[in-house]
Amino acid sequence: MENTNSSCDINAKNSCCCSSEETTSTVDLKAHWNKAYTNNPEEKLGWFETDLSPMFQLINQINLQKNASIINIGAGSTTLIDELIKQEYSNIIATDISDVALKNLEERVGTHKIKTIVDDLTKPSELTKIDKVDLWIDRAVLHFFTETKDQDTYFDLLKSKIKDSGYVILAEFSLQGATKCSGLDVHRYDEKMLLEKLGSDFQLIEAFHFTYTMPSGDPRDYIYTLFRKIA
Repeated sequence: MENTNSSCDINAKNSCCCSSEETTSTVDLKAHWNKAYTNNPEEKLGWFETDLSPMFQLINQINLQKNASIINIGAGSTTLIDELIKQEYSNIIATDISDVALKNLEERVGTHKIKTIVDDLTKPSELTKIDKVDLWIDRAVLHFFTETKDQDTYFDLLKSKIKDSGYVILAEFSLQGATKCSGLDVHRYDEKMLLEKLGSDFQLIEAFHFTYTMPSGDPRDYIYTLFRKIA
């Protein structure tokens, strides 16, 4: 769901590449995202990015070992994975609810370079079995979970899978961001809201706003945050 669209009007002003009136409570999310990646060229998807600098502004200050375990949540077919591989990170998991997106990613970067996991973050199964990771990366996934129970499931999984002194990067629609994306309602955040969800075991390291420009040319305001789990 990151780099996370049904057939849509990419010039829509009040949503992120959307034309339907679906909500997360009525839509089959797996079918929704598979349709997005099947029906649209990746570079036309509303979240597709060529500028990875805000993400690496946070990653680079962590000074991870190259064999550190990194999980990209809702990876879709993001080019972030390509850049991590280029920078010689060697222990990368990419997960998404869309098997179509992950197949596209595997075909591009090679199955020997990454591990992919198809799973639903609101009903995780395979992800509950993975070892704890050094870095959890989420760009544009969490904000799709508008129901408290789904948010709680997400954060319970996150908190159970981060090593002591591990890091979390959450990049979501800010309070000034769009209210819909890909035809779905979103729940917008600021850094205080995210820290409250993470709880007292996590420390906010950095937060900043970033205006992402969609392929259509429309701006979307994100809040980028970096947290550290207190050992």
